[in-house]
Amino acid sequence: QVFHSIQRTCFDLLKVVERYQKRLCALSQEENEMGRFLKQQGNQDKTRAGKIMHATGKNLCYSSQLRLSLRHPLSRLYQDVHTFRCRAVADTWLTMQRMEEARTEYRGALLWMKDVSQELDPDTYKQLEKFRQVQTEVRASKMRFDKLTNDVCQKVDLLGASRCNLLSSTLTAYQSALLQFWEKTASMMSAVQDCFKGYQPYEFWASESLQDPMKKLSENPTEEDADKREDKEGDGQDIDTCSWYKEKNKHANLATCMKENGKIIHAVHMKRSLGSVCSKPVYSKPLDICPKKNLLAELGEVAEGEDGEKDDLALLNEIMNAPSDADFGSAWQAVFGGELSQWPMPSPAE
Repeated sequence: QVFHSIQRTCFDLLKVVERYQKRLCALSQEENEMGRFLKQQGNQDKTRAGKIMHATGKNLCYSSQLRLSLRHPLSRLYQDVHTFRCRAVADTWLTMQRMEEARTEYRGALLWMKDVSQELDPDTYKQLEKFRQVQTEVRASKMRFDKLTNDVCQKVDLLGASRCNLLSSTLTAYQSALLQFWEKTASMMSAVQDCFKGYQPYEFWASESLQDPMKKLSENPTEEDADKREDKEGDGQDIDTCSWYKEKNKHANLATCMKENGKIIHAVHMKRSLGSVCSKPVYSKPLDICPKKNLLAELGEVAEGEDGEKDDLALLNEIMNAPSDADFGSAWQAVFGGELSQWPMPSPAE
């Protein structure tokens, strides 16, 4: 079990180190691209923020190069573990295979001795000699099995100890390289931070939860602002209502004057007043005291009165502008072909 555990963990360690190297290279490449991007943007921006971006990008590029220095101890670790697995683990596995073969031979010798002992006859010299040969074979197989078992135990113990020494020596170099990398990176970033200390940063809002509370208060209207807005709307409605009452009183006075001055004057002034009413703006928000229905009803009554007075004026014009006899005679001659005097006029008796 110990041997199989060492064999499996060595194989897993090789796969982990290989993936770690690939991702380390990818991270270093991305960090270098980020540094180059910040340097490019910093060169375009001439403000203090551009200087910060340029310095940060320069440090990121240098950090990506330092990160690649970690590959050397990792490569050494991979090579050492691979060599350990191919040689030490493989040699121990061969020894275990020989031990299993010796165990099988020893069990076979024991079964053979059991069969011979059941058929043994003490009076027969040949059977006794055969039993001694089998017994000698069993002893020899047992010695080989014990020797290989001892070798396997020693090799497994030595395998575990050698793997510990290998990992400790290799990982010590990786640990020192990693500490050196982080110390240099931290010192560079601290220097950049100290150089630009006190600079007013930009304000970024990634989501609602990250917004400044003061900005939220400035964006959301308060209750006082809402009250002021309602007061302004109320004042506007009052102004509309007052102007509407003035128009109504003006039309009422005009109608009274028209009734006193007669039908013709009434019709003329009503026509003018209707024109002025149509030219006035209609307010969309009168108060509930004088709704729209009352105003429309009054306008309808005025329109009906105007139609009746127009009929009276038309009849009066027909009477006053009746055609003369000469005009009637010419019309008669055009229709019947003769003069009006040639036709006998009926008497009143007829």
